[in-house]
Amino acid sequence: MALKAVHVSDVPTLDQVPAAPTVALSSSLTRLFKAAERLVVIGHRGKGMNALASPDRRLKEVKENSLRSFNEAARFNIDFVEFDVQVTKDDCPIIFHDNLILTEEHGNLSEKHVTDLCLGEFLSYGPQRDPAKVGKPLLRKTKDGRILTWDVEADDPFCTLQDAFQGVDSHMGFNIELKFDDHVIYKEEQLAHALRVVLRVVFEFAEERPIVFSSFQPDAARLMRGLQNVYPVFFLTNGGTEIYRDARRNSLDEAIKLCMASGLQGIVSEVRAFFRNPAAVARIKESNLALLTYGQLNNVPKTVYMQQLMGVNGVIVDLVKEITEALRPHPMQLKPLGQGVKKSRSIDKAALKISQIVFSQGRDLRMSPTPNIKYVSATEIRIPVLITSSGTVTYIRCFPIGVPKKPYPCKEINCVTQKELIFVLKSISQILSNP
Repeated sequence: MALKAVHVSDVPTLDQVPAAPTVALSSSLTRLFKAAERLVVIGHRGKGMNALASPDRRLKEVKENSLRSFNEAARFNIDFVEFDVQVTKDDCPIIFHDNLILTEEHGNLSEKHVTDLCLGEFLSYGPQRDPAKVGKPLLRKTKDGRILTWDVEADDPFCTLQDAFQGVDSHMGFNIELKFDDHVIYKEEQLAHALRVVLRVVFEFAEERPIVFSSFQPDAARLMRGLQNVYPVFFLTNGGTEIYRDARRNSLDEAIKLCMASGLQGIVSEVRAFFRNPAAVARIKESNLALLTYGQLNNVPKTVYMQQLMGVNGVIVDLVKEITEALRPHPMQLKPLGQGVKKSRSIDKAALKISQIVFSQGRDLRMSPTPNIKYVSATEIRIPVLITSSGTVTYIRCFPIGVPKKPYPCKEINCVTQKELIFVLKSISQILSNP
């Protein structure tokens, strides 16, 4: 595949767009959030990140952020793949996660910032498309400081953003994370230049492909929203699970403020932050923002199922195969009860137990102190799960499988059996109890 350096001509500058851009978006949001129908699953760095120190071989199956990984993920029932984009020294958007790229030269460790490399040097690392060439050995530093050889079962060369557009099925959406170094203080013109480089490639090659931008860098997210009004921009946040110098990165409430002030369309939260502050979901929804989550807990089907019940729009996952299979079409499908969901002492006890645990921990996720289960009929019960600041109650509607849905005046989260309801209640407690 021919490669070319990109230029930034014909990309709008900040003074060419209104201060408060109107929402005139493509089909990206529509496709991303068929939330009333199903939870959207997004492949993290394709078919999953590479955790080289993990004993789980599934996290070392295929090279992350590669064409091979994107196309393997596309074989499953997902709408988007997520990947990290940085800009090389000679202005080419490349797909790579880490700030530093490591190799061994003459017996010594060599570390270089990816953004200090020209495209040719970046592509010289790892496996090569030209079989006559031998790439530099690729190493990676783990979070605990160990240096490991970047070995995976199915390796693949590095790629550019243009490669991804040209080499991945056009029906697969792209969640493009705009990657910047957390330890660098950027000037606005530096951020804007990198974003215009990325936009030049997107505008030339995206065609009808759904695109969503996201970034942990608050000003990059704000600027990208100002540079274009075609694709939605989301703010990525740890939600307080890690603390940064920039206060905008340290809570979901700060994330909401940034989105509202900058015209962003959604938030991507670390999943632990979401479960520790579930009342923020109501505030996010009241602000007309979409919500995605990411993190290791999203590789646990039970955790993903809980988020579906609680109104999350989509999850970014590593175990694409396992999560997509778990979400068919009833994520935790059990045998139907046959006689419908009737008033049950076991449900009452489960609800009371969970409400006591939630209140004793001072959590924002609230249920009625005297478990206010609403028995609508012999075939349906509702239990309040979220209570918004405006007093709106969100219920789980409970049916035996096979009973038709009916238009009741409450928000329908999902259809579950009696056993599933008890499972859900216990799961809320278990997740909130974990650090």
